[in-house]
Parts: sequence; C-alpha cells; structure tokens
Amino acid sequence: MADNTEPQQDSGLPVPNPCVSFWQQTTRSFQYLNANKDEPIPSESKYVVIGSGISGALTTYELIQGGVPAEDIVIFEAREAASGASSRNAGHVRPDAFRGFQVYSQIHGADQALKIIANEKLVFERVRDFVEKHDVQCDFNTTTTFDVCMTPEFADFNARSLKLYQEAGGDVSHIKFYEGEEARKVTRVQKAVAAYEWPAGSSHPAKLAQWLLTQSISKGARLFTHSPVTSVTKSASSTAGQVFWDVSTPRGTTKASVVVHCTNAFAAHLLPQISSFVTPNRAQAHAFVPPASLSSTSTLPSTMSLRHTLKHFYSVAQRRPDGIIILGAPIANPNLSEAAAQSRFTTNDSVINEDVRDDAVDNFETCFPECEKGKLRLGEGLLHTWTGIVGMTTDSVPFVGKVDGLPGQWICAGFNGHGMARIFTSAPGVAKLILGGTWEDTGLPECFEMTEERLQRLQKGTSGSVF
Repeated sequence: MADNTEPQQDSGLPVPNPCVSFWQQTTRSFQYLNANKDEPIPSESKYVVIGSGISGALTTYELIQGGVPAEDIVIFEAREAASGASSRNAGHVRPDAFRGFQVYSQIHGADQALKIIANEKLVFERVRDFVEKHDVQCDFNTTTTFDVCMTPEFADFNARSLKLYQEAGGDVSHIKFYEGEEARKVTRVQKAVAAYEWPAGSSHPAKLAQWLLTQSISKGARLFTHSPVTSVTKSASSTAGQVFWDVSTPRGTTKASVVVHCTNAFAAHLLPQISSFVTPNRAQAHAFVPPASLSSTSTLPSTMSLRHTLKHFYSVAQRRPDGIIILGAPIANPNLSEAAAQSRFTTNDSVINEDVRDDAVDNFETCFPECEKGKLRLGEGLLHTWTGIVGMTTDSVPFVGKVDGLPGQWICAGFNGHGMARIFTSAPGVAKLILGGTWEDTGLPECFEMTEERLQRLQKGTSGSVF
C-alpha cells in the first residue's frame, strides 16, 4: 500500500498492522512469532524488557549469561516478535570507518569521536565472532564494504574526514582507497569518483533476533507478543528501600523492580523526558532480483553505500544465499518532493512511499545500467518494498544506561538507523550496568550514557548530525 492512503497516526506506540518486510516474509515459520498472544500477563516479574528486537533480545540474553535466572525475565513486544526496526532494516553490519569523524568531533569532541568509530569496528567483530562461535544461522556474510563517492564534493568530504581522523590518531590500517578508473573497476559503479573499502558484513537480521529470543525462551524467559506497554508507573507497593514499577499493557499489568527500555524510536512514549531528543523517522528498503550480469559468479562480493552527500546515500547489499539485492533508501533526499520528504516523519510502517521507491530504484539503475527496467526479464527487478521506523537522536548516538530519577529503569535505544553497528556493544553494556558494573566496564563511549548532564546539553541544541 502506498502512503497516499496513509491513516493518521498520533499514538506513541507502533501501529498494530505493519507491512511485512522481506526478512519477515522469509521467517513466517518462527515458532515464537506470536508467543503468548492470548495468554494471561503475569502479575509480577523481577525483570521486564520492553521490546523484542535485537536490542531487547540481546539484553535479555546477556542478563541470563550474567547470572539472572531466565524465569525472572518477561519480554513485552507490541506486535509480532522482533517486528520493529530489527526485522525491517537493509541487512548491513556496517561500521563507520572514519566518515563521521569530523561531525562527531563537532558534537562530542575528538576524543569521543575516536571512541565512537573504534566502537563500531568492535561491534562488527563482536557480531562476526558471536555468529561464528554459536553457529547462528542468520545468513551472516563476512566481507568488505565500499563508501562510493558519487560526486567530487563528497569525495572531498570523505578525504577531509579521513585526514582528520588519521591526524587525531585513528586507526586507518584496514582502509583502502581507490580513485578514478580504479574506483570504478573495483566497485563496478561507472559513475564513481572515488571509493574507500574496509571490513564489514551483512546478515538476515530477523533470523539473528529470533535466534537470540529462542535461546532465552528455551532457558525460561517469557515473551509476550501483541502486548504494547502503555505506561510504566511507580507501584503502590513500593517501599522506602525498594521501588517497584507497574508495567501496564492492554492485557494486564506486571509489577517489576527492573525495567529495560529497548524501544528504539518509541522510547519517548514511556520516557517523555527524551521526547525532544529521539525522533521516529520512517525508513524504506527494497528487495531486487538481479539480472544475469549480477548473478551466479558475478554477484557483488562487497556491500556498498552510494553516497552523493553525507546524508544523501543509498545502501546496497547482495545476499549470498539467494543473490537478492537489498537496496536502502536515504532518509534525507533532495530529489524528493516536499510531500515525499515529509512522509518520513511518521510512526506508520504499514505503508510505503512510491516516490522514495522509484528514486531508490532509479539511482540503482543509474549506477548499474544493466538493471534498467527495459533490459530485465519477467521476474527480475523490484521484488518487494517495505518500511520501518528508526529512532534518530539529536546528537547521533544512542541512549544507554540508567534513567536518572527512576531507580530500576534502564535504556538501550535511539540507534539512528545504525543499530547493527551499535547494539552488540550497547546491549551487553546495559546488561553489565544492571548487574552492578560501572560505565568503564561497558567499554562504551561516554557520550552514549544517558545522564542528566547530557539531556541538559541537548536542550541547548547540537551543532549538526551524522545521519
């Protein structure tokens, strides 16, 4: 359905009838997809995790690994299991190697910018190692990725970012640079001006989230799908020494002493103090059946980002198992009409935007002319389009840690459409904190921490954004 028939959506909750993504189409047999849909909500649970995407699923997994009895954890999900951004993204596990450094430096300072970039490299390595260690069947592909500079202006921007990053002490040993004809040869993009290459991966994100959920459920954790949390309020049974929280859903209320908000774009619904700093944006992705020239032994070995500017870019990832190409569309796009550009400011992922779709496919055809519509056979070309809601933060980094003033409440949310380069350190980090660890124990950049000081600083505005 196109969004010219889009219903009004005022609620801070996910819409109940989202579209079905490519990742969801291919995992309809997941046994916990609608877990406990009709079962009574428990009246009490020591731990409640809100959200069953990769952030919530990994936080739960890490709590259990850290010694929390699995039966003490309840996970609430508003819709089907892992039905948010984790099952709606473009399939990348793609760290930023240097590009965002100059903007991160403006917002957070050079020291934090270095830590942000280093953390993303670590996340890729953590995902890769985790999948290999546990033999997670999530179509993970260890490869490289290209930042393809499509304009001289962006080539200059990236060159400046790399120079500043290197001068600040950033590690560039894993980055390769190509220019002109060499860039066009290695990327197969005939309009490439320059390209940078570094290690990255791709995966089937829904399968990864579902594997994590399965592990925790098999140990005794309880997942309640179709149970949107409408409020978290202080319980009347709280005492001077122990605060309890009533976690309310349309199906009942659960009292808990620990509540973890893994709600990404919807975090402000339950935590209104961050409503100015986490904004839901609708992103869109597309599955494309390749022609013979991009099939069999001629598939694209690396993922890539086709970048016209810092924020105007299109992602490309060709899946190893079936050759399907996943195309990500830019959130900020000067080619779109004002109406199409404004359509991203919504929480409605039940529909798509046809202008966004057409622009993404047109850009791909321009970069790979063999994919032009007139050259394709029946069955080749655009296969499916879907949308998902991402959480954009005003300072381009997530909120992780305790929620000041609400003892026992924690957050791991606001991933800027970049969660697969952040969650695999952020979720273990918040689990460490819940279990009594220090911020230093998490290894995360200090700017990720949700502190009163950070909120006060954000209230004054920021100097730019990476995404």
